Amino acid sequence: MPWLDITSKGSFWFLVFNFVLIIPSAYAINPPNILLIVSEDNGPELGCYGDPYAQTPHLDQLAAEGVRFENAFVPYSVCSPSRACFLTGKYPHQNGQIGLATHKFAMYQKKTPNFVTLLKQQGYLTGLIGKLHVNPESAFPFDYRAIPGANFNRRQPVTAYADKAGEFFKQAQKQQWFLSVNFPDAHLPFLKQANGRPAQPLSADDVKPMPWVGVDTPRLREQVANYYNCLARLDIGVGLLLEKLKQTGAAENTLVIYIGDHGAQFPRGKGSVYEGGLRVPLIVRWPGVAEPGLVRTELASTVDLLPTSLTAAGMSSPQDLPGRDLKPLLTAGPAKDWREYIFGFTTGSFPRNCYIQHSLRDARYKLISNPRPGTENLIADSYLDESHPHFVISGATAADQKTISPRTKAAFARWSTPPRYELYDLQQDPYEWNNLADDPDYAETKQRLIDALTALQRQTRDPFLAPENVEAFVKEQLAHRDMRYRKQKQFRWSYLDTFADWRSAR
Repeated sequence: MPWLDITSKGSFWFLVFNFVLIIPSAYAINPPNILLIVSEDNGPELGCYGDPYAQTPHLDQLAAEGVRFENAFVPYSVCSPSRACFLTGKYPHQNGQIGLATHKFAMYQKKTPNFVTLLKQQGYLTGLIGKLHVNPESAFPFDYRAIPGANFNRRQPVTAYADKAGEFFKQAQKQQWFLSVNFPDAHLPFLKQANGRPAQPLSADDVKPMPWVGVDTPRLREQVANYYNCLARLDIGVGLLLEKLKQTGAAENTLVIYIGDHGAQFPRGKGSVYEGGLRVPLIVRWPGVAEPGLVRTELASTVDLLPTSLTAAGMSSPQDLPGRDLKPLLTAGPAKDWREYIFGFTTGSFPRNCYIQHSLRDARYKLISNPRPGTENLIADSYLDESHPHFVISGATAADQKTISPRTKAAFARWSTPPRYELYDLQQDPYEWNNLADDPDYAETKQRLIDALTALQRQTRDPFLAPENVEAFVKEQLAHRDMRYRKQKQFRWSYLDTFADWRSAR
């Protein structure tokens, strides 16, 4: 076939037209690798988010090379439900993982599409380093697994995560891959040092508690200092991991996503639907796509990670996913028709912490719905009542509570025995101290958020929209506070059948 004469006008535009067509097709056959980095129990207490005590240079550099989301949230601020949400792209009441996997909570169906099964269909090699903590684990058929335990004692050093990642990268040299690396920091226990890291740990005199905690005592400052030491160790691990990726030569064709799985384990944090529990760091680095150093303030959720990754892989998302593709937010400029609301939820995650709450927030206001008002919030008790069987060391002891302000005292009382609704103006009151739900000046805002929450529950077929389902769930949970079920191999929570039936009947 003779060469085309590009000096002729027609031939020139023929080549241009075909070149334009070739570019996207070449991109489609060479989609990026996907590296999902997940840390435990930490909100946006990082240097790149403006935290004054954080020692996180590697995560700060990752944010400088990618896009940092200022307002990112998880739908549920406890480990198993949060992880099921970003792995399946569905809310807890949609996938079924509404409590901890270690307490027999599970997804409704093993065949629920997820990161692993969907990307494997596209030819991706899939890997997991660190814990999964979602039931059934067989629903996530990773090709590669390493360091499968939680590693909360940090016997496996952060170097081990990078070493195992290097092992995975060698196996994946000839195909696209998806790797999720799950670090144990900053989960309790807050270890000051582990394997000599960090080399220069912070002490109680160096820090103050996060402003949403509302308690500041020497005892709690020590916990806070070691929380930041955990974050410093996490940052070292992320740096080692990203260096290992760089050494493969594949970094320029790798979409890197970093999140915390939920907020820190301090009062009104982990387990709650307050901002301290639901707000997390989210950083996306995608060379050639994500604009370096960009900060987006739109409301983002971890249910957005799967649609974003499927788009990157050249795939369509399942139609029933509530999340959004984040790609339009990875460059400067307005995003068309972006979401107005962010959803949050908790059941308490296991019987001794049982309490049901929903939340919905927009850019300014936050509604919390408590379907069983005036009843005891066992989650709050685990932070505020030393007689609680699972009282956490980072909670507020009786001695700590003698030092708190009247404002904090009122907030703790409201958290312990919630009213039907709570409403907060996050612009004026970002740490949710002043409940406006009974203020007539905010009645219209309150009703708008109630209506929006109800609409979302109906659209996503939330079983907890029905009062009878709420009562049945709570009754069964409270009847099992002895936790004998943990030793019963065939034990199965009834909601796995009744809620699935309720959802399918709608």
